[in-house]
Amino acid sequence: MKKLLLSLAALLPVLASAVPCLPVAALVERDSRYEEALRVGDVAFLKTLLADDYVWVHSLGSQIESRASLLARLEKPVVYKSRTTSDVHGHTQGDTTVLRGVSTTEQWNADGVTWRANRYQFMRTYVNVDGQCKLLAVQTMNLK
Repeated sequence: MKKLLLSLAALLPVLASAVPCLPVAALVERDSRYEEALRVGDVAFLKTLLADDYVWVHSLGSQIESRASLLARLEKPVVYKSRTTSDVHGHTQGDTTVLRGVSTTEQWNADGVTWRANRYQFMRTYVNVDGQCKLLAVQTMNLK
C-alpha cells in the first residue's frame, strides 16, 4: 500500500500539469487584467503573467513582439483611454486554454480631449506552467 501511495504521489506533478491553470471564467477575469496592464503599462504584472516564450503576432503579421520587446515597449507606455473585451469564449484542451473575443481600444488623440477607437479580434493562449497560469501567445486581427 505504501508503495502504491508513493507511486501516486510521484504522478501528481504530471497530473497537475495536464489540467488547465484556471477555470475559463477565472481566466477571462485574469485576461481582463492583462488588457488593463497593457493599457497602463503594468510591467510588474506582465512579468508574472507572460510565459518565457511569449509571442504576440499583431494584425496582418506587421509586427511580432516577444516577451522582452513588449516589456521594453511598455516601460514608456502610450496610456489608452480604455481597453475592453467582449464576446469572449474559452476553448480548453488538456493544460491549454485559448480565449477568443473582441478587444476595443480607445486611444487619446493629440489634443488630449478626443479619442479614436479600434476593434480587434483576438486569440490568446494560456498554459499551465508548473502550476502557474501563463500567457504564451496572442494574435490580433484588426476589425473594420
